[in-house]
Amino acid sequence: MGRKGVCCCCAALRPRYKRLVDNIFPEDPKDGLVKADMEKLTFYAVSAPEKLDRIGAYLAERLSRDVVRHRYGYVLIAMEALDQLLMACHSQSIKPFVESFLHMVAKLLESGEPKLQVLGTNSFVKFANIEEDTPSYHRRYDFFVSRFSAMCHSCDHDAEIQTEIRIAGIRGIQGVVRKTVNDELRATIWEPQHMDKIVPSLLFNMQKIEDIDSRIGPPSSPTGGEKEENPALLAENCFRELLGRATYGNMNNAVRPVFAHLDHHRLWDPNEFAVSCFKIIMYSIQAQYSHHVIQEILGHLDVRKRDSPRVRAGIIQVLLEAVAIAAKGSIGPTVLEVFNTLLKHLRISVDFELGDRRSSAGSATISTSSKESDERIVQNAIIQTIGFFGSNLPDYQRSEIMMFIMGKVPVLGTNSQSLDTSHLGDLGTRRIQIMLLRSLLMVTSGYKATTITNALPPPFLDPLLSPSLMEDSELRQLVLEILHNLIDRHDNRAKLRGIRIIPDVSDLKIKRDKISRQDVSFMKKHGQQLYRHIYLGCKEEDNVQKNFELLFTSLALTTIELANEEVVIDLIRLAIALQDIAIINEDNLPMFNRCGVMALVAAYLNFLSQMIAVPAFCQHVSKVIETRSLEASYFLPETIFKDKCNLPKSLEKHEKNLFFLTNKIAESLGGSGYSVERLSVPYVPQVTDEDRLSRRKSIVDTVSIQVDILPGNNTEDKVDNTEEITFEALKKAIDNNGLEEQEKEKRRLVIEKFQKAPFEEIAAQCETKANLLHDRLAQILELTIRPPPSPSGTMTITAGHAHYQSVPVYEMKFPDLF
Repeated sequence: MGRKGVCCCCAALRPRYKRLVDNIFPEDPKDGLVKADMEKLTFYAVSAPEKLDRIGAYLAERLSRDVVRHRYGYVLIAMEALDQLLMACHSQSIKPFVESFLHMVAKLLESGEPKLQVLGTNSFVKFANIEEDTPSYHRRYDFFVSRFSAMCHSCDHDAEIQTEIRIAGIRGIQGVVRKTVNDELRATIWEPQHMDKIVPSLLFNMQKIEDIDSRIGPPSSPTGGEKEENPALLAENCFRELLGRATYGNMNNAVRPVFAHLDHHRLWDPNEFAVSCFKIIMYSIQAQYSHHVIQEILGHLDVRKRDSPRVRAGIIQVLLEAVAIAAKGSIGPTVLEVFNTLLKHLRISVDFELGDRRSSAGSATISTSSKESDERIVQNAIIQTIGFFGSNLPDYQRSEIMMFIMGKVPVLGTNSQSLDTSHLGDLGTRRIQIMLLRSLLMVTSGYKATTITNALPPPFLDPLLSPSLMEDSELRQLVLEILHNLIDRHDNRAKLRGIRIIPDVSDLKIKRDKISRQDVSFMKKHGQQLYRHIYLGCKEEDNVQKNFELLFTSLALTTIELANEEVVIDLIRLAIALQDIAIINEDNLPMFNRCGVMALVAAYLNFLSQMIAVPAFCQHVSKVIETRSLEASYFLPETIFKDKCNLPKSLEKHEKNLFFLTNKIAESLGGSGYSVERLSVPYVPQVTDEDRLSRRKSIVDTVSIQVDILPGNNTEDKVDNTEEITFEALKKAIDNNGLEEQEKEKRRLVIEKFQKAPFEEIAAQCETKANLLHDRLAQILELTIRPPPSPSGTMTITAGHAHYQSVPVYEMKFPDLF
């Protein structure tokens, strides 16, 4: 009895807060928290907030002791009491109590018992949801970030316990994020050392659902129960929340660990998970920060430029997905940077492909061919990204990108801002040209300009048409397809696909508007340039069926979109000139090409005659086509482009009724009010500097006879030096009447040409002769003019040594008026 009385006396001497804390613990922990005594403790803590720190310290002491002794029942009671006190007290004195609380949570997380770790996590999450009146700047959560991240990687043998610990770790990270990111002055959570732990932990758990479901698209919205039970869905939700709270200054710190995780686990090939991650990133961040993510992807692509082609292709595909989302919102200043970086990597990929081909010359292996095919995958991914990005830009930005890409296309003989292909050789340059034109083709897809001048400004039109002079059918095809994208403003191209004789054009339901004044002005300035490239494109020996189909579409779209009465006459002159190419054959074209040109002319004139709806013109065209179908079907596209077609040996013996005749066309159109005077003037393409830049020989040699209009220079009037001199020849030479008639005829032709030919053609011819005269004069002056003697002497080189010969001043000759 005495000993018991002493204990009771000592208990009475203990501080009241300790007695209140002790009373909440029952004798048997299974009975749970004593609620009546817990209410007394809560009332005491609220009434005397200065005692909160001591209450917290004492509870922490008891909890630490119970953890060591494995009395987990009392541990649960202590944490329940702490949670209730934390929720009830919101005074200034709660901060010391919070320190004790976090100390106890850390003790639970450090224990190896999963139940205690989950208990500590739950208490921390409750604490994270409490909004404090004033922030505590000295409080740090480094330990909790590290511990929760470690729990996210739990590898317990029991699958249920492993899932439970991982879910607790993810919820703990979510609590840390919510507790810290709201206060801008306490931004320690965004430091790289924390993000390097948080982000990979979340991605590690998100990756598990990718392994099971292989999800690529945005996830479906799960229910609350699924989020709590599935670590992958919970981690994804936390990742979205983290990115949604990121600001301008810490966006990069949150994105860079994603690249490290994907690199470390080699998730770029295959890249389904990488694509899914960046879709989540792009949809979670604020729209104005999208360009930060794109810049990071471009930077990582530069870092990994020496990796395998499939890794680079995976990164580019991720960039494509990011760009597809960012293009709908704010792109920022990265538009040109995206294209510049992609074009640079396009050149690098071509360089790698050619390097592998050169290194394996003479010893072809399967691995080398697979590397080349992998590089093609990279190149196609780059082109797809460029095209998709460009097609989603506004029209004003798209026109700038078109100019930017066109400026990168290497053209032989020019010094431009194009990609450096000097070390790639001809094959590498050709590959770069094809890749860039394919990119430009995708960018121009769907581009609808109000006027043709906006779609084809002179700084863009001139370099675009330059590759059409190259001896490469694929390059010419790409140029024509790009022209179709820009000219076709009413989506008529699909209706004109394939070269054929259209029985009734009205069945195609062609859409067209009245030709605007701007379009008429464009054709006056640049129409001859378009005609010229179509004309020269028909004369290439390597033309295949697709080339003729695209040339037919070009002529048809020009008729629909840009043709008034004057342009119609020019197009007919061009068609007749193309027919003359096949008949005269000055370029020694193969028979297939000659028949293909004849078929092209037939298909186009059939289309044009029905578009302008002149009955007499339609009748003449139909009659020629009908005659050809009976006597020379190889002049029609349905026959010549078959796999097996019997070609004629020559075209010189064919009758005139198989050809379209200028006089017949002029008669038919003249009766309908067309100005047909210019039809009698043959079409001659203008000569420009582009011919000197192309690989084909200059067309000056082929058209010099037609361009030369000065009397006395006609080669037909020159007497052959080897001709035998006879009495009859001398008699004709004495007779001047014949010469005078010839001179009159020449003058009449010259006057008629200057009266009826278009001004642009006359100007082009005069400019050509002026250029030739200027070059000849420069050669003469270079040979005759020498620099005047100088008193200092002139330098002469003899036997490799320089010698100076001085001239005295008194021996120098000066002009009379000096």
